[in-house]
Amino acid sequence: MEIINQNIALREDKQLLVITHLTQYLDYVTGFGGLIVPLILWLTNRDAVLGMNEHGKSIINLQLSLILYVVIGIPGILLLGMGILLLVFAGILSLVMPIVNAVRASNGESPSYFGTIRFID
Repeated sequence: MEIINQNIALREDKQLLVITHLTQYLDYVTGFGGLIVPLILWLTNRDAVLGMNEHGKSIINLQLSLILYVVIGIPGILLLGMGILLLVFAGILSLVMPIVNAVRASNGESPSYFGTIRFID
């Protein structure tokens, strides 16, 4: 019978956490990747980097919330134009929150994404 040591030392890598938050801007640069790249970084490093699991979940929750807001907002434009407000809210949220949380990650604080739905807890 083989015993495997489950005690894995987590390393502290604030730079990777900041980069993970800033990769959400790939949607603006390339048109895609704002969900896929942080998802890959989170899945590959969540057991190795201290705080990556918490930050990664927050990033994925934000990206999924933004997709939902856009999917609801586009048809909502036809209903008295109320979808425009939702799209403006999603746009501001997608521009401001990654920078705020990248700064919070560099300071060693936990992420705080305003207006997100917790899909992954």
